[in-house]
Amino acid sequence: MKLNEIQDLIKFVSKSGVSEVELETKEIKIVIRTPKNAPVVMQAAPVITAAPITTPVSHVQPVTTPVSENKTPVNSNNNASEDSKYVTIKSPMIGTFYRSAGPDKPAFVNVGDEIGTGKTVCIIEAMKLFNEIESDIKGKIVKVLVNDATPVEYDQPLFLVDPS
Repeated sequence: MKLNEIQDLIKFVSKSGVSEVELETKEIKIVIRTPKNAPVVMQAAPVITAAPITTPVSHVQPVTTPVSENKTPVNSNNNASEDSKYVTIKSPMIGTFYRSAGPDKPAFVNVGDEIGTGKTVCIIEAMKLFNEIESDIKGKIVKVLVNDATPVEYDQPLFLVDPS
């Protein structure tokens, strides 16, 4: 099952109001439980067969996930007029936010950097997959809204971008 299919399933469950969904394939078993008035919780466990196959991982290859641009401007209580001209890059998934490819590597983008369509702005680790998040807009990074190595939610604002 692909990551975007899992994300679509999570979105569907959260919007449909069902309290539990269980999906099992040969490779994975996914159980999504949503208590009343609570966020979606996802548990994934591999299905164990009679002869489990283990493959050593020699390297991690990032998966590229494009980010959709938010067409509505961001408004904050204290700087509403100033922030109204900026566009927000939001998280396309739940996971852990990383500003760089590794602890000893430079950040993908910093405040003041010019970005273009397709430019990697961060990595979000979800279910042991490192997803490169790319910009769908051209502009200048005005503010980084999330600290490095912190959890993020689906649709959480990550960056403010000045598109002018």
